[in-house]
Amino acid sequence: MKSDIEIAQSIQLEPIEEIAKKLNISRDALINFGHHIAKVDKSKINLKKRSSKLILVTAVSPTPAGEGKTTTTIGLADALCAAGENALACVREPSLGPVFGLKGGATGGGMSQALPMENINLHFTGDFHAITSANNLLAALIDNHIYHGNDLGIDPNKITFNRCVDMNDRSLRNIDINSDRYKYKNRFNISVASEIMAIFCLASSLEDLEYRLGEIEVATNIDPSKPSILAKDLKAQGSMVALLKDAFMPNLVQTIAQTPTLIHGGPFANIAHGCNSFVATELGLSLADYVVTEAGFGADLGAEKFIDIKCRATGLNPDIIVLVATIRALKYHGGLEKNELNGENLVALEKGFANLSRHIKNCNEHYGKVVVVALNHFALDTDQEIQFVQDAVKDLGASCFVCKHWADGPKGAMDLANGIIQMLKLADKKPLKYVYDLDASLSEKIETIAKKIYHAKDVKFEPEASKQLEDLSKKYNDFPVCIAKTPYSFSSDPAQRGAASGHTLAVRELRLSRGAGFIVAVCGDLMTMPGLPKIPASEHIYVDKSGFIVGLS
Repeated sequence: MKSDIEIAQSIQLEPIEEIAKKLNISRDALINFGHHIAKVDKSKINLKKRSSKLILVTAVSPTPAGEGKTTTTIGLADALCAAGENALACVREPSLGPVFGLKGGATGGGMSQALPMENINLHFTGDFHAITSANNLLAALIDNHIYHGNDLGIDPNKITFNRCVDMNDRSLRNIDINSDRYKYKNRFNISVASEIMAIFCLASSLEDLEYRLGEIEVATNIDPSKPSILAKDLKAQGSMVALLKDAFMPNLVQTIAQTPTLIHGGPFANIAHGCNSFVATELGLSLADYVVTEAGFGADLGAEKFIDIKCRATGLNPDIIVLVATIRALKYHGGLEKNELNGENLVALEKGFANLSRHIKNCNEHYGKVVVVALNHFALDTDQEIQFVQDAVKDLGASCFVCKHWADGPKGAMDLANGIIQMLKLADKKPLKYVYDLDASLSEKIETIAKKIYHAKDVKFEPEASKQLEDLSKKYNDFPVCIAKTPYSFSSDPAQRGAASGHTLAVRELRLSRGAGFIVAVCGDLMTMPGLPKIPASEHIYVDKSGFIVGLS
């Protein structure tokens, strides 16, 4: 069996200009990065408002067995195009942290991949480098201001803005800044968890980007009677936008089936809001009749934030939600270990189905959306197991389609595509529901998510978080919240599989993302700077004698 990268490297790619023609994008709107990747300058496009359908792809709670959410996003877009529809995929850019760590690449798999996969996974068009540079420019300007006299009165012990790097490096979670004039403690975040990334993916224009960057709170004033220091007080936002100007244009690539694909931005859903950029989604909706986009990790994280943060900020409203599940993942949630998933086990499957059931009910009840289940097929799935899932999903009032796009490409997701086309033709678009009201208090918003979506019995604010909650509630009570927690469980404990209920969500810390416009609630042991596993994926990646990259997956 060929690996993902072997499949990807065997494909003859179309020139990116030919892919652009499918969307009526003219040559002068493209800024090429080689023959198969281009930035899209939407100022050169005659954008037309159209009644496009937005399809949100999310998933069950992730497991070590893998669910294939990006693979399904790409496979569905491919199948829609094969069915004669004008469709595109709109997904996030991969982060180098997981590429070299545990998760691997993020361009799909098998016959449902975005290409050229090695370029997309490694550096791509430099967007993440630009975001990292803009972030660290602001950090440098903070220190520089203090060094040259500190006219703004920045309290070095209360600098809230962190440096970042797009790599898993646990040694950078806590750092000491030592200057001959000042000392303070700080930390690095992984770039995808930075506020710059969040702003980049929510901004609607360069003007909005500049405004939001200027609103970042970087530190508290030494004089508590004076307001906090913002990035605009350091006159940082103009040069930050200069670094981000080209990166802010969405990237156009193609799938194996030559479906146009926009890849842009990439916050994680466990530590940020987990969606690709709004400008890419907006561009897609003006170019195609069907836009298939994804939200990170499970529907309790990615989909909730897509709706309560991205949709609330931008006015987007998905027409339907596709929930990706696998029989292997459900058996894992039913108590089996990864090495036990290959054999039929209806008992574990029935127990683990509670995880999928919870996500379906959340999407129906709390997000107000029709749900379709995409059962991503694996070769060792048995007929009895497949039938059980289909019947159980039907009992919940949803449709379930077995998908084989990993092996068969577009035809493997054709049942899913045709089912969605028919459903969207026959059904009126349902109003979007938000999980909480903006006029609720910050604590009420966190508790509402915890109790409605996670089925927690209570929320515990640890002492530092309680103090931060009190301070933030005075000025930012109307902000939405972004809960940073483990993606592997409905609780804040990754060991609690299935559909954990009755637990206590422990909030360790609250962080203000003033420019992005939300409050981050860090729960449990989650770190915004991950570490590498004992055997990182980097050990298996190399360049062979012919100059081809080997080992990416």
